[in-house]
Parts: sequence; C-alpha cells; structure tokens
Amino acid sequence: MSSQAEPNGPVTAPLAGVTVIELGHSVAAPFATQVLGDLGARVIKIENPKAGDDARGWGPPFQEGVAAAFQALNRNKMSVALDIKDPGELAQLRRLMLGADVVIQNMRPGLVARYGIDAASLRAQNPALIYCNLGAFGEVGPMKATTGYDPLVQAFSGIMSVTGEEGRPPVRVGPSIIDQGTGMWCVIGILSALLRRRETGIGCTVDSSLFETALSWMTVPIANGLASGRDPGRSGSETPMLAPYRAFEAADRHVVIAVGNNNLFRRLCEVLGAPEWADDPRFRDNADRVANRVVLNALIEERVKTRPAADWVAALEAVGVPCAPVHVVSEVLAHPQTEALGIMQRTPDGKIQVVGLPLRFDGERPQVKSAAPALGTTPPEAVLGADGAAERSR
Repeated sequence: MSSQAEPNGPVTAPLAGVTVIELGHSVAAPFATQVLGDLGARVIKIENPKAGDDARGWGPPFQEGVAAAFQALNRNKMSVALDIKDPGELAQLRRLMLGADVVIQNMRPGLVARYGIDAASLRAQNPALIYCNLGAFGEVGPMKATTGYDPLVQAFSGIMSVTGEEGRPPVRVGPSIIDQGTGMWCVIGILSALLRRRETGIGCTVDSSLFETALSWMTVPIANGLASGRDPGRSGSETPMLAPYRAFEAADRHVVIAVGNNNLFRRLCEVLGAPEWADDPRFRDNADRVANRVVLNALIEERVKTRPAADWVAALEAVGVPCAPVHVVSEVLAHPQTEALGIMQRTPDGKIQVVGLPLRFDGERPQVKSAAPALGTTPPEAVLGADGAAERSR
C-alpha cells in the first residue's frame, strides 16, 4: 500500500467503500463477512427467497423471529433474496458479483461452477475481483467434493482425539472453532488480497477450508506426535507438556492453575502449604512434573478441595501464579472486566445484545450498525448502480 493512499473512512471503518457479496450460509462464511462488515465494508448477503440461510431456523432460542445464532453471525449486512435457478435472478446475481470488490462463498462443492458464478468465470470478466472459496476439505485432493461441518471436521482432523478425558467418549470443542477460525483465515486472505490490489489493480482467488483450519489448530499436538512417535491422546483440561497446568476441583467449583516454570511451581507449593514439594526429585523440573503428573495432580487437588475457588484465586494471584475460576456464561457477562472492555454491544434499537469485534482502533471499538437483516429486505436494484453493477471501491 502506498504511504500516500488516503483512507476510505474513519479508523474504526477501514473497509468503508468496499462492497462484499456473501453467497454463504451457516457459520463460516457469515462470520467472515460479519467481520468485514464490522470493519466498514458494505456486505450484501444473498439468500434463497424461500427459506434463506439455514441458520435462521437454528433454535430455540430465537430473537426477533430468527435464531439467536443467526443474529450473532449476521449483523451489519443487507439481505438480497435471489433464486439462482431462475435465469433472470441468476443474471442479477452475476451483475452484483461482477461489480463487487469481494465475493465469498461456502456453497455445496461444484454449485457455483454449475451456474457460472465461480472464481474462474467471474474473474475472467473482472480481473480486479477478489473471490474467496470457503470449503470443507479444500479445492484439491480426493475429498474436494465432500461436504463437511464443524463437528465432522473436528472428528476427522484429530481434534476430538485430543479433547476430553481419557476413557470417555469423544467430545467436540463447544464453540464452532473450525467454522469461525476458517472465517478468520478468509478475512486474513481477503485483507491481504485487498492490500495487494491497491498496488497492482489485480484481484485474487483466495481458498481456505475447514480441514486446513483444523490442521492449523492441531499445530502443537501434531508437533508433539511427530516428536514422540505417539498419538497424543486426550488430557482433559490439562496441557500435555506442562504440569501442573489444568483445572482442579475446589470446595465450590473448579479453578485452573497454570504453572509454566519452576519459580511459579515453588510459589504454588508455598501457597498450598507444601513448600517441600518444590525440592522433591519427582517434581523439581517441568519434565519431572510431567512424568509424575498423576501423583502431583492428586496431591494438589487434595489441598485445593479444602477451600473455595475464590480463596485460592486471591492467594495465587497475590504471588503471581496464573489461575482462573471456571465461569459460566452469565458470570462472564456480569464480570467487571467484560463491562470495562465494552465488547458487549446492543443493536441500535436496543433489542439484541451481541459480542462486538475483538479489536479496537486508537481505543475505539467498531460499533454495531444494524441487527441481522430480515430475509430479502433489500431489493437487488437497490444495490445495483446505473450500469447494473454493484458499486465498488475502485
């Protein structure tokens, strides 16, 4: 980017003037475009006129007539309802996509190519277009046509093999980390392509997938498996290469204690009233503690169970040992730190509360401009310019 380039909008809306077409559904693509919308882009969500995005019905709970999950993933967007099976409406969609700065799609494999709205077809007509494909298993390989969802990819990628407790059934990580993580990678790719296009005028095809994101999240377990020659296995709340580094049961709830070096371990021992543990050959160094973690964890939990979590948190924080109680959602929302950050925001009508963008620019967080749109509330002609194309930043 040239140092002489003028910004398109305020610092909290760096993508002002950028038009994004979302041909997406569920979580991954909508999350990506919501981030772009929070950053100031004009996001046009294309939906089937009959039912719209499947996520509209993912409830209960519901808010303002649609699933709470849909409200959480689709703010700051317009909804245009178009049936791609209708030739006239497909032509309108093509004009919208050709006139945009960015297109992102997570449709069923092969669908966009069937209707001529794939990256190759559109970028042949508009080389400046940035087109992002968000798939399940990638654009190449024997599984390129396979569909996938967050829990399926958590299973397939090995994430479920290292999540939960040994001897118990597999569990998925609660939040949709694969979907939302892939959305984040798409945003990173799109922003990189926009930066390059500002210099060259040429767009780019960006590809990401749920499986690639899952493999990225598995970076450390894969490294440990390669180095040890053994599959890592499940370790509950524990971090396999550190000890003690897990949740312990206090008198009223669990508290996580994270000891990353010998000095912290010595302080923990003193707080627990067992300073002699720090000099015990079984626990002297981290490698010793990892090798003898079962014994060590039992000793620690026996002491931790005797007092409420708040007591331990206060005592450990006083000597600099990292720790935290295991909160439920209502406690997180009520915590003064959450309030101080101002990350919980309300839609302009005050009806819906959402988690804002986890970024601030010069201390200011981008604000929610609108709730998730009702299905098809924006007619296609409202976003088409005089030349029949969506306005774009170029």
